Amino acid sequence: MSKLALVTGGSGGLGAAICRKLAESGYRVILTYNSNQKAAEDVLSSLPRNEHLAFKLNVADSSAIEQLKHQVSEISDKLDLLVNCAGMTKFVAHSDLQSLDDQLFDQIFQVNVRAPFAMVRAFEPWLKQANGCVVNITSIAAQTAMGSNIAYCASKSAAENMTRSLARALSPEVRVLAVAPGLVDTEFVKGLDDAWRNQQEQSTPLKRLANDEEVAQAVYAAADLLTFSTGNTIAVDGGRPLGL
Repeated sequence: MSKLALVTGGSGGLGAAICRKLAESGYRVILTYNSNQKAAEDVLSSLPRNEHLAFKLNVADSSAIEQLKHQVSEISDKLDLLVNCAGMTKFVAHSDLQSLDDQLFDQIFQVNVRAPFAMVRAFEPWLKQANGCVVNITSIAAQTAMGSNIAYCASKSAAENMTRSLARALSPEVRVLAVAPGLVDTEFVKGLDDAWRNQQEQSTPLKRLANDEEVAQAVYAAADLLTFSTGNTIAVDGGRPLGL
């Protein structure tokens, strides 16, 4: 029987790459999407084998997570891997404190911190039954404090601290790790100012940006290869914090 993986935010670029890597590695994948059903269906159609599923989920809504738990319970009573990939942000200059209002600040923390915790809380019995693994997608912004806004950086730092706390709380049955990408060469990033993008590349020791597949490989490694690791953050950043 295939191992079962649940990936939140699985219809986006990075989430889709994670779903593909896991499916290619033999996992049966359940992905969630917030609003773009067509994108989710496209991801499903790109996966090998006709056994994968997609469910609509607003990760900031705890009642929706409870509904998802019911849907998953009809499929299996075990969950081998939970990937918390759903996230949100909005560009606000760090110096512009007035534009980072309470509503946006709270929304970022709801999606980037509370939601991953709520997912783990909901699926704890499934994960323990499978001696499973949780992978939280964070960011090097947790370490560098440079990112789309101050709340985003703080939320990713909180998510990494929570990863360590959960690793302790869920041991020995469940391992919990974080994967922290640097700037990933997505379609969005490709549309940004060329000079800025080039500066980011040149400031990275490997002189390029990460791609989705490299982050997905790190998630797979965390789940299936690094079996004596828990509470750690795996950086996929080309050495960017070295600041060359």
